[in-house]
Amino acid sequence: MFSSTDILYEDNHILAVNKPAGIPVQADLSGDAALEDMIKDFIKKRDSKPGAVFLGVIHRIDRPVSGVVLFAKTSKALTRMNQAVRDREIKKRYLAIIPKCDIREEGTLCHYIERNSSKNKSFAYDKPRPNAKEARLKYRVASASDRYFLIDIDLITGRHHQIRAQLSKSLAPIKGDLKYGADRSNPDGSISLHARSVEFTHPVTKESVTVTAPLPHDSLWAFFEGSL
Repeated sequence: MFSSTDILYEDNHILAVNKPAGIPVQADLSGDAALEDMIKDFIKKRDSKPGAVFLGVIHRIDRPVSGVVLFAKTSKALTRMNQAVRDREIKKRYLAIIPKCDIREEGTLCHYIERNSSKNKSFAYDKPRPNAKEARLKYRVASASDRYFLIDIDLITGRHHQIRAQLSKSLAPIKGDLKYGADRSNPDGSISLHARSVEFTHPVTKESVTVTAPLPHDSLWAFFEGSL
C-alpha cells in the first residue's frame, strides 16, 4: 500500500516516489496492483479530489527493481519531461550488487540491445544487428564485501532491461537476477538493483532537481551504505 512516506519529492507538477521491489509501475498482465494506480488513489483521498486524478508516467523501472520513479501531475509537465527523456537530459544513477569477479574498477559498456517480447528479456550484442538499439552506461566499483561488489552506474541510454543485460554480458549477473544468469534468487523475489537517484531540470521552474532514494532494507545493502 502506498503512503506519504514513499514520497521523495512533490510539488504542483512533479512527483517522485520510492518504489519497493515487487510492484509494477503500471498495470500488466499479472493483474497485480500497480504503483500508478496506488498513487492515484492516494492523491484522490489525500486531496479530496472529486474527479479523476491526472498522473503521467515519466519513466519506469522493472518490477523486481527498487528506487526512484518520476511522475507528472500536469499535462504540461508530462509533455516537457517526455521531451527531456527523448533528449537524454534526465540523469539516472543506479546501484547494483554483483558477485565478485575479475573486472576493471571502472569503464563504459557499449552494446546493442535486442528485446525479445515473448520472453520479456533483452540480449546484449557486441556488434550492430537488425532491430537492436545502441546501449551505453558508465560504471565504477564503489565498494566490496567478502563476496560482492557494489557497482555505481550512470545510465546513458534507457533500453529494456539494459543494465541487467549489459552487466550479465560484460561483468556478472546482478544478485538475485535469475533471468540474466544469477545462481539463486533473493528471498523476497527482488534483484539487487536500485534506482538510486534522478537529476533533472524542473519543467516549469527550470531549477535543477536531484532526488535520491534510500537503500532497500536488508543487511547487504546496509553494509554498503556506509561507503556511499
